[in-house]
This record gives sequence, structure tokens and C-alpha cells, in this order.
Amino acid sequence: MDYIAHIRQKDGCIQSVREHLDGVKTGCEQFGEKIGARHLAGLAGWLHDLGKNTKGFLKYIQEAAANPDAPPRRGSIDHSTAGGRLLYRRYHQKAKTVEDKLAAEWIANCIISHHQGLRDFLDPQLNSPFIERVAMKELEEYERTESAFFEMYAEKELDQNFAKAKSEVKHFLHVIQNQKLPSITVSLLIKYIFSCLIDADRTDSRQFEEEEKSEEVFDSKAFFTQSYEKLMSRIMDLEQGDDADHPINRLRSEMSRQCEEFARRPSGIYTLSIPTGGGKTLASLRYALAHAKRWGKERIIFIVPYTTIIEQNASEIRGILDDHGMILEHHSNVIEEYDLDDDNDYIRKKKIRLARDNWDRPIIFTTMVQFLNTFYAKGTRNIRRMHRMTNAVLIFDEVQSVPAKCISLFNAALNFLHIFGRSSLVLCTATQPALDFVKHKLRLSEQGEMIANLDEVSRSFKRVEIVDRTTPLGWRTEELAAFIQERLEEAPRILVILNTKAAVRKLFVQLEQSDWVEENGVRLFHLSTNMCPAHRKDVLTEVKQALSNNERVICVSTQLIEAGVNISFDCVIRSLAGLDSIAQAAGRCNRHGKDAVRNVYVIKSADEVLTRLPEIRIGAEKTERLLFEIQKEPERFGHDLLSGAALNTYFQYYYAHIKDELHYPIKELEKNLFDLLGTNRDYHAAYERKHGSIPETLTRASFATAEKHFEVIANGATSVLVPYNTDAENIILTLNGELDSRELGELLQKSQQYVVNLYQHELKKLEKNGDIYPLLHGHVLALREVAYSDRFGVETEGEGEWTMALI
Repeated sequence: MDYIAHIRQKDGCIQSVREHLDGVKTGCEQFGEKIGARHLAGLAGWLHDLGKNTKGFLKYIQEAAANPDAPPRRGSIDHSTAGGRLLYRRYHQKAKTVEDKLAAEWIANCIISHHQGLRDFLDPQLNSPFIERVAMKELEEYERTESAFFEMYAEKELDQNFAKAKSEVKHFLHVIQNQKLPSITVSLLIKYIFSCLIDADRTDSRQFEEEEKSEEVFDSKAFFTQSYEKLMSRIMDLEQGDDADHPINRLRSEMSRQCEEFARRPSGIYTLSIPTGGGKTLASLRYALAHAKRWGKERIIFIVPYTTIIEQNASEIRGILDDHGMILEHHSNVIEEYDLDDDNDYIRKKKIRLARDNWDRPIIFTTMVQFLNTFYAKGTRNIRRMHRMTNAVLIFDEVQSVPAKCISLFNAALNFLHIFGRSSLVLCTATQPALDFVKHKLRLSEQGEMIANLDEVSRSFKRVEIVDRTTPLGWRTEELAAFIQERLEEAPRILVILNTKAAVRKLFVQLEQSDWVEENGVRLFHLSTNMCPAHRKDVLTEVKQALSNNERVICVSTQLIEAGVNISFDCVIRSLAGLDSIAQAAGRCNRHGKDAVRNVYVIKSADEVLTRLPEIRIGAEKTERLLFEIQKEPERFGHDLLSGAALNTYFQYYYAHIKDELHYPIKELEKNLFDLLGTNRDYHAAYERKHGSIPETLTRASFATAEKHFEVIANGATSVLVPYNTDAENIILTLNGELDSRELGELLQKSQQYVVNLYQHELKKLEKNGDIYPLLHGHVLALREVAYSDRFGVETEGEGEWTMALI
């Protein structure tokens, strides 16, 4: 009997289970090959839908296709457990070696989890959901599924593949032991196999549904070669420009050349500490293209802290490379990670699962939030992209923005991508954090800084003076507005950066109501992450135009503007924060060094409540300590608060203060996430006390528990589509129409420009007011027009003092 894996919606064409298993196995093998896990991943693909070889599933899929509006009860047929059970019974229960057990555990967990997310091997209740699933759960027709598989394939073939998978496990264990890697590395290997399975399964299913012959394959080497030539043409134009001999531009040119020379080095973890305003975007792109071309990398991924930088840098690089179709921006998950099995609409959930969302372009721009989500967030949408990060060049722009609680997890991910994934990783910032100072350190390559004579270069780039204007009680809004008015005579273009959206809004309104603003012809601008990317881009365009016209400008913004935005003001006023943030803010002042040294004023705002923003609060405290120390011993820091010595001291103070917070503590469990994905010693010992025996599995990771508690930004930011303009309104309307999976995927990518990420308290306030409504039956949320303004973006009445822009 030919069992059915899928039935095509439009014509009723059938894909057999064998066809699907073969297709997914091939895809998994190709993806797994990149880290030496060809057979581990291949077996996951080969066995993942073994449970579809049943009369029960055959009846289920036929009824679902015939009655999409009233399909059979969800979860009535379990088709994902059978493959895991086959591995457990055949290889785990009969294991002769450690590798037998580990290979069976790793692959089986991926198989049984491929619709929801990896299961716990040990959970907080001291049980093993993994064993309960593969060993204890009642499965109707299990023997039928196994015999059907061996009617299609020889048992010897399966055994041979498993033997090769064991060898791969043995190699991985050797590398882990030899390089003294933490045990979380095993969890990342399992996640990688899972990523291969999710992407291969979704891709094969989409190709069948959309009648695509095969996955589109781009010639990365040819593309990178062509792109490199276009970039060099642009660089030559700049080097022959009217102001090419300006000292700053000569330095930029020299640092860019050093980046190209550095591209000859093999894969590693490197730093690029170009001073702010030093041409970092083009220099890092030059390195990335030259390195990718020379070493055969598959893609280049830019990871930035804010969507604002994505918009600016992606636009700049598109303009240079003139190839829009090869560059993908990924800001947010417009469709949140819901359990699609809770959705009874068979056709709709199939479309959502199959929508293209797998980073299959040679150049990707994404955020730090999305990077970390790929490795550690719940469900299957995020993890699908993980394998795309191997054999790649990853440029981390403004890497100091990694949230403190994620430092150890971030370091583990980067070490994995380099050691196993053969990727090259570049930490790109003028304020390098001391990531090799912490307990679970980043394994930086020796002599890994791309720029020579950094101290000398930094002195040459000095364009600002930090002026301490902090006071014990802080500046009230009206006092700050008066101070801005005073500065306007000597500096007609002023940027003010505050820590909270509420403080930004309050100051903007105060200035808006001040007669002197209009009397002096001042253009007033507001920026915050309550505005969608397209909105912020439009405002920044207006700001830049006003600056180029030499108009008087005051821009009041959250910290979204301080990192990576190519813009220059005569004066910057920065609310007290971490020294790295102050340094980044200073980079928006006298950026091109065309004026004499300009002032950056550090103030303390009385209107900011930072009790719920511990990272900013602690960073501000350490900066205050340094401000005091530099007054007493200026020579210790070269008389410069932004010197390398000052920044290094700041990060050591900061990390020492929060050393217990760096591993992602979970208070309610009295554990940290790093350990949940690692040795998990506490649960292992407690399990033995409870059950009187050690756990049956050698792998201990609590995947589901860790993912449940992981949020890069606390309080659960949710993506909401906003009706900023006609294009956004059309997207919202179209999402409620009939779309195939390809159209849905394209629309979701397009909608990235019109998303605002809202915290739960903001979302609840809007829902209470009736300003949020669902699209795609709740899988996408949209904002009503009345709740979005041209001045402030999303309007939430009585906005809290502690909201902050990080996504």
C-alpha cells in the first residue's frame, strides 16, 4: 500500500510517504554535511514522518483535504513519535556504546519534536518527557509503521546509516573534549540537526504544494565576486572624490584596505574596532565579500542591535550592489510562534508552516534579537534558520548591545558557529565589550583585531569632548528644554538621547509647546520604536535633509539613533547610561570631523525611572564611577573618557557587578538557562534521589523548559502590523484574503517595514481599547488606524516610564 504524506490543495495530487521521506532525507544530508552531521541529520529526515504509514493517518489526511473547513480533531493521529520509537527500540535499548545511546537520543528528539519544539530530556518535575514519548506513549499501528518502512527500505541500509551517525557523534565528542568546550555545545549540535530537519521538511512540502522543481540555488561565488567588483568601484570613486585627502578620509581608506588584507586569513572570531565614523559599514562589507569570495562562504549575515540600522545599512548596500533580490531583511516574526496544532484549519496552518522563512539569500540583514532567537527561542520558526549560519560570514554590528543575561549564550553560539560551522565572525564596534573576560568566554582568534595601531587611530578620530553635567537630583524636563535653548546659539543642530520612550515624548511635547522653538525656526523631530521601520526611515530622511539644508534642528530620540545611524549633529545631549552607549551617542556628533572638537553633554534625567531597566541603571552607575575616577586620575585614562583604557575598565566593572546574571538566570527555577542546556547537574542528582536510579538518557538538556523561559527582552515583545501608509494598509487587507504559501511568504517579508514590537503591558492596553485586531485567524496582529499617529507612532494612553527600545 502507498501511504500518503501530502495532498496538494489545488488539484488533489498525492505525495507518497516514501517520496517525502526521500526528499527530506536528501535535504537534511545536504544541510548536515556542512558541520559533519550528514547521517545524523539524514536519519532525522528519513524517519521523521514514519508515523504516516498507518491507516489512521491515511483516513485523517483524506478527510482533512476533502473537508478543510471541518477537519478531523487535531492531534487525533500522532505521526511524529513512531520514528523516534524505532530508534529508541532498535539502537538505544540495545546500545553497546555511549555513541549508540547518544546518536539515538539526539536524532529521536528531533523527530518527535518536529511540529512543536525539542522536548526535555529532564524536566523541572524530575521526569523525562523524552522517554515518556518514545518508550511509554501508546501508539496505535506502531508495528504497522515499522513494517511498512522496512518494506520500502532494507534494514541493513538503516543500520549502515546509523553506524555512520555514531561515528559522527564520536568525532563531535572528541572535538568537545579536546577543545574543552562546555556541555551546552551538545545541545547546540542537537539544535543544528533539528534545524536541518525543520527546513528540509518545510522546503520539501512547499516544493510539492507549489510544484517547484527544486530549491532555488544561487551561485554564491559568482555573486560575491560581482558584488566585490561593484563595491570596489564605489570605493575608488570615494578615494578620488574632492575631499579624499581630508585626514579622516585618508584614515578611512587605510582601515578599509586593512580589512581587505585581513580577509586572506582563514575562518575565525575577529574584532573590527573602527572608531565611530570611520567607515565601518563599507569596510566590513569589503572584508566580508573578499573573505566569502576567497574561502567559499555561502552567505554574509549582518546582525545589528536595532531595526533602524537594518533599514539604513541594507539600503546603502543595495544601492552599491544594485541587486535587491539577493538581499533579505528580517526584522521580526510577523507571525508569532504559536502552536499551529491548536489551529483546526488544515489549509491555513499548512500555508503558514510552508511560507518561505528560511534565510535562503546570499546577504541577510537581521537583528540581535532574531539571531539569539534562532538558537534559543521556542518552537520551530526560529530554529529553522540556524543551519544557514554555518560556512558564512557574520558581521555583528555594535556587538556591545548584547543583553547582559545573554552574554554566555551568545558566546556559546559564536564558538559553535566557528568551531563546528566553519563560519567567520566579526565583532564590529568602536566599543568592544570584554567578552573574553567573563566565565564562559568567547574564543577570540589570536591577533584577531583587523585594525593596526588602534590607540593612534582613535586619537586621530577624536572629534568630541565629553562634558559631565550630571547633578544629584537630575534635570527636570523644563530645565533640560532651557539648556537646549542655551546650546542652540553655539550649536544649531542638536540631538538629545534619553533612556525611555516616556521621557522622550515628554521632552518633545515640552519643546513643541515652547514659543522659542517656532520663533527661531527650529525643526523638531521625534524618534522611538513606537514607530515602525518605514516611519522611522521617513523621519530620518527628513532630519538628514534638514541638516544638509543647514536648518536649525532638534531631534529627541531613544537610543535607537545612537548606534550605526549615519547622521551628524553639532551637539549631543545624552542621558546617563553605560559608557558604551555614551560613546555610541558621541558618534552622532561632529561625525565627519569637519568642525573643531564639539561637546557631548552627559546629563541625568529626573524624568526617567530605571528601576525596571537594570542594565541601563547599572551601566549608569559604573559610568558615574568612571566620571569620578577620571576627575581624580585623568592620566590613567589618557585624559579621555572614551579611551580604550576607560572602556575596558568600564566593561570589567560592569561584568564583575553582574557576573551571576550573564548565564540567563531563571528565578522561579533557581537555575540558569546555560546550565539547563548543559550539564543540568541539579536535575540529574534530584532525579536519582526521586526515582532511585539514574536517568535512562545520557543527554540531560531541558530544551522545552529553557525555551519557555527565554526572551531576549523581558515582558514578551509581540510584533504588530501598523497602518502607517497606503502600502501597509494594503498588506493588512491582503493578509485577510486567499493566498498560497508563496504569496504569504512574500507578503510577510514585505510587511517587515510596518511592524512595531510591543511589550505585553502595551499590548494589553491597546487590546482593552479595542485597537488590536487579528489577521490570519489570530496568527498576525494588526493595529487600528486610530491608534497610530504621525508624531509618535503607536499611541498607548498613559505610557509607562520604563518602556525602552531594544528590538
